[in-house]
Amino acid sequence: MTGEARAVQGFPVGEGRLAGACVLQIIPELDAGGAERTTVDVAAGLTAAGGRALVATEGGRLVGELQAKGGHWIRFPAATKNPARMAVNVLKLAALCRREGVQLIHARSRAPAWVALGAARRLGLPFVTTYHGSYSGRTGVKVLYNSVMARGDVVIANSRYTAGLIEQSHPAEAAGRLRVIYRGTDLGAFNPHAVASARVEALRRSWGVAPHERVVLLAARLTAWKGHRLLIEAAARMREQGVPDLAVILAGDPQGRSAYEREIDALVAARGLEGIVRRVGHCTDMPAAFRAASVVAVPSIEPEAFGRSAVEAQALGTPVVVSDLGAVPETVLAPPDVPPGQRTGWRVPPGDAPALAAALTEALALGASARDALARRCRAHVEANFSLERMVGDTLAVYAELLGRDG
Repeated sequence: MTGEARAVQGFPVGEGRLAGACVLQIIPELDAGGAERTTVDVAAGLTAAGGRALVATEGGRLVGELQAKGGHWIRFPAATKNPARMAVNVLKLAALCRREGVQLIHARSRAPAWVALGAARRLGLPFVTTYHGSYSGRTGVKVLYNSVMARGDVVIANSRYTAGLIEQSHPAEAAGRLRVIYRGTDLGAFNPHAVASARVEALRRSWGVAPHERVVLLAARLTAWKGHRLLIEAAARMREQGVPDLAVILAGDPQGRSAYEREIDALVAARGLEGIVRRVGHCTDMPAAFRAASVVAVPSIEPEAFGRSAVEAQALGTPVVVSDLGAVPETVLAPPDVPPGQRTGWRVPPGDAPALAAALTEALALGASARDALARRCRAHVEANFSLERMVGDTLAVYAELLGRDG
C-alpha cells in the first residue's frame, strides 16, 4: 500500500468530498522541519482524496517528495518579509489563485500569511492558518505582526498548549475559530517491526556504544533550551549512584553553535563523563536511533509547542522521560493523570537534575515484562492520538467544512 493511500484510508472526507478541490498551502521554504513536513503530508492526503494540492514556496529539499506524492510546487517568493514586496505578492498570489482555480488558502508562517490573507480577502476565499510554534512578541508592532496567524477562518494549533497561547495573545481574532490538530507521526516508518536490527546495530557501532551499554538518548539540535546541560548533570548523578552500563548520546546538529559545543564538552570533562556522554552529530535514521535507545530524554528547560521526539519514541515502544513543561506533557501518559500501570513515560519538573536522574534510573530498571507492557501502551497511545492519518484527516475535514463539502 502506498504512503498516500495509507494517509487517507478511513477518513470521513475520503469518499470524494474533496474530489476536484484545489487548495494552496503557502510556506517560506520547503526544507526539513515540522511545518514543512506537515505541508507535504497534507498535500499527499489531499491528492489521494482526489483534490489538487498546490504549495507556494521558494523551494527546498522536500520539493521532490512533494511532487512524487502528487503535489504541485509553485515557485513563489514566500520568504520575503519586506513590506513593499509583500504588498506586491498579494497581487501576485491573487493572480496565481485565479489562474489555478484555487478554492482555499492555508498559510503556515507569518510573513506569507499576511500575503495569503490579502489574496484570500480580495478573492473571497476561505483562509486557514496553522500555528506550528509559539511566537515571541512584547511590542505592539510584533503582536500585530503575529496576529495574522490568528486571523484564519479556522486557526489550527498543534497542541492544547499552543492553543492556550493563541487565546492569551489574540483573544479577539481567534475567538470561536481554534482547532487543535496534533502533529502526525508516520506509524509505518516509526514502527518497531519495520526497523531492521542491522540498522540499529550499525547506528550503535557508529556511536561507539558497546553491546552491553544502555543508551539514554537526547535527540535535539544543539541549543541550550533543549536541556543538554541538565541531562549531563543527571548523568553525573546516575554514575555517582552506581547506575551501570550507561551511554548518554547527544544526537543533534550543532547548527554552527561552536561555543555551545565547547561548553557541553567542558561540562562533560568537568563531571568526568568522557566515557559516558558522547556527542554524535546529526542522525539521519531516527527510527533506528529511538529503537537503539533504552530510554529517550526530552529535558527541555523552555516550553515546546509539540514535542515530536517523545511521540516518535513512544511509537517505537521506547520509554520517555520529559520535562513537565509546554506541550510535551500532552503526549505522555503519566501519574497523576493516569494510574502508574497506564503510564507511557515519566514527567519531571523542568530544570530538576535529581528528578530527571531518578526517572531515567527507574525507566532503565524496568524488567522485561514491564518494559514490553509499557511498549505496547506507548504504541497504542500514539496510534490513537498522534497518527499521520489522524492529522491529515482532521486537516482535510477543516477544508471540507470551509468548502461546504462536509455534509
